[in-house]
Amino acid sequence: MTAEPVRPSPPPVPPAPPSPTGTAATGTTPTGPAPGGGTGSLKRLADVDALRGVALFGILMVNIPFFASGYTLLDVPDPARDAWHDHLASGVVELLFQSKFYLLFAFLFGYSFTLQLDSAAARGHSFRPRFLRRLGGLFLIGAANAVLLFYGDILITYAVLGLVLFFLRGISPRTALRTAGIITGAIVFLMLALGVVVAVFDDSSVTLTAAQRAAELAEGRETTEAMRGGFLSVLGERVSTLPLTIPLTLFFQGPLAFSAFLAGLAAGKRRVLDHTAAPDPERYRRRLRTLQYVGFPVGLAGSAAVVLAGSDNLLASAALFGTAPFLTAAYVATLLRVFRTRRGGRFAEVLARPGRMALTNYLSQSLLCGLIFTGMGLGLVGRVPYAGVIGVALAIFAVQVVWSAWWMRRFRMGPVEWVLRGITHLERPALRIARPAPGAGAATP
Repeated sequence: MTAEPVRPSPPPVPPAPPSPTGTAATGTTPTGPAPGGGTGSLKRLADVDALRGVALFGILMVNIPFFASGYTLLDVPDPARDAWHDHLASGVVELLFQSKFYLLFAFLFGYSFTLQLDSAAARGHSFRPRFLRRLGGLFLIGAANAVLLFYGDILITYAVLGLVLFFLRGISPRTALRTAGIITGAIVFLMLALGVVVAVFDDSSVTLTAAQRAAELAEGRETTEAMRGGFLSVLGERVSTLPLTIPLTLFFQGPLAFSAFLAGLAAGKRRVLDHTAAPDPERYRRRLRTLQYVGFPVGLAGSAAVVLAGSDNLLASAALFGTAPFLTAAYVATLLRVFRTRRGGRFAEVLARPGRMALTNYLSQSLLCGLIFTGMGLGLVGRVPYAGVIGVALAIFAVQVVWSAWWMRRFRMGPVEWVLRGITHLERPALRIARPAPGAGAATP
């Protein structure tokens, strides 16, 4: 899931404590017989679902500006958002959210992949045909999303790279982490090298001429007006950006997303998110604290570099990509510690409900944003201050939390997850939760 349409980010590679449907992207953790041949059901990892719910919120915070202004995709400042509170709100999103929750979502995709493998083995099912059909269904859903709802769709990339992950499913955790680190390091190095070259030899790229600035502003106005039009106008604007956004997402974000898959695969094989699997609970807690102590200062420093220097500064962006995994890991460590308190456990239950139907909620976020900001609905694009846009994001997620709780009390999975499961298993899966008949459990005299 995107998420972020243009700016990629490296995968989280948190140190492994002892220890995205069926995927992080599609929002369910598989259930089935317990590993080892037991007849009980494989325990749903509530923390994984809760983290997925948090990732949904973070992705919404990053994606909603692309609906609220036609200038955002062009990375051009919107002249209608030049007040101090607009800059403050934008800086908060860049500091705390940008390139963090895309990481987490991709990481959970790889983690959930290991749960699918275990579930299929425990059930005695053939994993390959089902997973390949799942990827095909995910690709089709992503293509529809890219054309109709959001040009920053990440599902197509997930489907393509999921094939590579499938063929590398036997890789060891250590090799997976090394490979993820090499891929991320290589991309950061290339960005640093390009930034140095630009700074030394291409002064024209640093300072735009008045004509260039005017052309960018004119393009931003045209995009905003197209988004404010009716269905055909919005659809045309979406389609016109696909030749730019799809290659960028697939070939630029793609390697970083795959690094996140590998990190999640390694963590899943070691059951990093399952504290009950830790042979030394105190050591597990110490490692979570270490992730916080290291991750927060390092990650926030990289994010601050982009806030201060601007997202068009390649050196600052390289610093962001290199340090974002630290902040993501710190977020995860903090959330896991919170989830394991009494009040935090109830908080995790609330977040797990939207997380269990993440694909439905991811797509409905784009639908709701489109209805609010584009001409297909209220047409508020370019008319809401940045702080107001954040308020809209908070309202949308609150609605999704309430709606997900209502839905999951009645149904086994989200509606889009139901469609994808049908494609995966070539069947019509049961959707509604069966209710016992009156008196079914009563004792017989």
